Amino acid sequence: MSVTSHLQELRRKHESLSERVEQAQRNPGMDALTIADMKKQKLKLKEEISRLSQG
Repeated sequence: MSVTSHLQELRRKHESLSERVEQAQRNPGMDALTIADMKKQKLKLKEEISRLSQG
């Protein structure tokens, strides 16, 4: 897998996770720990995207 296609896949996963976080935050019954975990995953993806984009 090329770096470009890997970056595209990471961006797609980040966007999908972002949508899931937004939906979860609108759901009053959603567990706060689950939302926090999704946010951590999203941050890791963003960091990986940034790292690969720079180098």
